[in-house]
Amino acid sequence: MKVELREIITVKRSLADCFRYVKDFSTIEQWDPGVYRSRKLSPGPVEVGTQFELVLNVAGRRMPMQYTLDQYEHNAVLVLRGSNKTLAALDTISFRDVGDGQTEIEYHAVLTLSAVPGVTRPLMMPSLKRLGKKAVAGLHTGLSIPESAPSTSLKSSMKDRLVLPAAWDFTERGYLKMPDKGLSQFMDGKTVLLTGPTGGLGLAAACELSRLGAKLLLVGRGMPRLQAAKQAVLDFSGVAEDSIELYEAELSLMAEVRQVASAIASKHERLDVLINNAGVLPLSREETAEGNELTLAVNLLAPVLLMRELAPLLAEAGGRVINVASGGMYLAALKLDDMQFRAGAFDGSRAYARAKRALVAVTEDMAKQWQGEGVSCNAMHPGWAATPGVAKSLPGFNKRLGKYLRDERMGADTMVWLASAQEVAAQTGKFWFDRQEHTTAIVPGTAVSLEQKARLLQEIDRMLDQHSD
Repeated sequence: MKVELREIITVKRSLADCFRYVKDFSTIEQWDPGVYRSRKLSPGPVEVGTQFELVLNVAGRRMPMQYTLDQYEHNAVLVLRGSNKTLAALDTISFRDVGDGQTEIEYHAVLTLSAVPGVTRPLMMPSLKRLGKKAVAGLHTGLSIPESAPSTSLKSSMKDRLVLPAAWDFTERGYLKMPDKGLSQFMDGKTVLLTGPTGGLGLAAACELSRLGAKLLLVGRGMPRLQAAKQAVLDFSGVAEDSIELYEAELSLMAEVRQVASAIASKHERLDVLINNAGVLPLSREETAEGNELTLAVNLLAPVLLMRELAPLLAEAGGRVINVASGGMYLAALKLDDMQFRAGAFDGSRAYARAKRALVAVTEDMAKQWQGEGVSCNAMHPGWAATPGVAKSLPGFNKRLGKYLRDERMGADTMVWLASAQEVAAQTGKFWFDRQEHTTAIVPGTAVSLEQKARLLQEIDRMLDQHSD
């Protein structure tokens, strides 16, 4: 059975941008609702012969499929050939500049299905046509640049207040139903500092930011791990090696945080984006050589210190700060009389949630401090993602919800969007999840009052001042 699909769209984006986005066919997971996952198998730049692996979502079933880029005419034509046990596809995607900053994209697909009973063939035709139309409509959405950030819907607000419906959206279900998953706004000439880039959400974000053209400053522990992360990013995006700089630092030690900030400031005059992603969730209480509880040091003190130390570089660029929090903070209130968790039995999840609650409160304060300087400061949470950190620190949670968890790129989506999207450039002091603003307090007693925030900042100042020499 052979089916031919042809769709044409016109997008208000330059020819170069449209071609650049689509040529890495692994972006199809961002715009085609019929594709559950996709990845580029061939390391390095996209070229003739580059292979891709897709997992299709067909009638609720996951179906793997291999694609190869057969023809590549720069800013003109892409021809891809795909196949699996039951389906062969020949996709031709053509691009044409139609003036006024617009590009026409023609999608032509020839699908050959084997082992399809004759009686069912007429029934399949409308379904396949609909899939083609949805894919091209998704591409139009993914390439379009909204005029403003999405507003919070009444439905979303109600779900937040009911807690359990909102929590279910923390799984991959929430990401998959997002109306726009496109990450197509390029970051050429922008410099991004990202902490915790050696695995999980950080590595996924680093890969996507590199594909968008950003220069990356990766800060983490262990040079071998940083070098492995750099190679993974290079294989993913195919960019030049000098677009990634590595900085080794133990972020639980404020002395090393200051040193790495100084090293970056000595080499760079501006910083467009700072993403405080590094996090730790120890099972038992650990204290650093500086006398701070480990969870507090990495998840709160280090991000605050980096924001303060790099403030001049951010102001120079009119930059953006993105602090990665956690949905777990919804169940936690500040504990200002025992921030170091010295009283009572230690609970790693509770310590983590308290630190993230404090980080979100500091984010709101920093946003106010930077008003007038052009620097935005936002927090986000990634939902429940299947990362090595979750598997190690929360094995029971990981086992129970494993098949529902997001993958790393789903969890990293909102942080990359906050770093790159034009429509959120003026947004600041907000808390984001799946590209929508959300409330920071749901459970009674967890909201941070002005008095608590002032005391929190005093406590942070005191702890950082202890190690300022």
